[in-house]
Amino acid sequence: MDFDVIVIGAGAAGMMCAAQAGQRGRRVLLIDHAAKIGERIRISGGGRCNFTNLDVSADNFLSQNPHFARSALSRFSQFDFIKLIAHYGIAYHEKTLGQLFCDDSAQQIIAMLRAECDVGKVQWAQPSQVLSVSATGDGYVVSTDNGEFAATSLVIATGGLAIPQLGATPFGYKIAEQFGVPVIAPQPALVPLALPPETLAGLQNLSGASLAVASNCDDQQFLESMLITHKGLSGPAILQISSYWQNQQYSSGKKQPITINLLPNLDIADWLNSHRHSKSTLAALLSEHLPKRFAQEWCVLQAWNKPLIEHSNKDVAAMIAALSAWELMPAGTLGYAKAEVTLGGVDTNALSSKTMAVKTHPNLYFIGEVVDVTGWLGGYNFQWAWSSGWVAGQFA
Repeated sequence: MDFDVIVIGAGAAGMMCAAQAGQRGRRVLLIDHAAKIGERIRISGGGRCNFTNLDVSADNFLSQNPHFARSALSRFSQFDFIKLIAHYGIAYHEKTLGQLFCDDSAQQIIAMLRAECDVGKVQWAQPSQVLSVSATGDGYVVSTDNGEFAATSLVIATGGLAIPQLGATPFGYKIAEQFGVPVIAPQPALVPLALPPETLAGLQNLSGASLAVASNCDDQQFLESMLITHKGLSGPAILQISSYWQNQQYSSGKKQPITINLLPNLDIADWLNSHRHSKSTLAALLSEHLPKRFAQEWCVLQAWNKPLIEHSNKDVAAMIAALSAWELMPAGTLGYAKAEVTLGGVDTNALSSKTMAVKTHPNLYFIGEVVDVTGWLGGYNFQWAWSSGWVAGQFA
């Protein structure tokens, strides 16, 4: 069976691309190895799919080429996707920080993408295991356990390594390597951070504590909540900063600490100096701004137990420094099983930002998470899937 376009991977980017190419009049085949399509969409946002964000720009993404995403994001923006879901009558609401969620269910997004594919007369080979991909003189042949398919254009939308329990595989990277396309080493991103045993020992009484902080690493800061767990650190502030911690490790070749501002809404020096002669302990003063248990245990950890008036100026300076930038050295991450997305992937320098095609193989495209473009938490990675899929669908 011959097609104009074969898309491998029926996730967010793959379905968007297949629908767009089909609606241009291209004969499209969409291949996926999973029995159920869109599982990453289905489980996202607690089952309500945080499908985009009201505030999207290239600054919300990490990539070795930070400008690469700009073109696709501007040509199919968050507002274009919002128009699409409005056309399908999908009700949605904004949560914090511009994050948009379905009122009802993530299944509505999957059904919409499926309907868009139907409009484009997309054919499906699913579930189908891809056995091999080969280039021919005028296109590509994809061999599967359901037969062999040929097409002029081939789009790889197979995602990264995050959430292997939903079927994530390195397939996309292997295809890139087969065709000589460089790959930036993949790493777990938007992922909880593990702490070394000696640090965890001091924090064991704080497991379960949650507080609003500013997390910092590699000149990036996120003001969100942090959760202390029995393995390390989690919560949005940590998931966000984990991507930058990983990226900075990749760039420098060595681990660096993250820092936590425990009182991001206060001028800590002014606040503490205003209580310089207080007969209260630091823990008692902190309890007005932080969970009481956390304030007490954290001060025990630092051995600051006396009334503030009895502490030396050196102690107070150390308190200000620790509250402003509590330094923690992660031992690593909790891995792909706990990661939201994958950092790294197909090198964007090998791709056209206008078409998502490989510069040396103009009919071979890579889109979505398999590419070295990683968004923040909050709907940005879905927007990259929609934007990159839409762009490739205009050219494949």
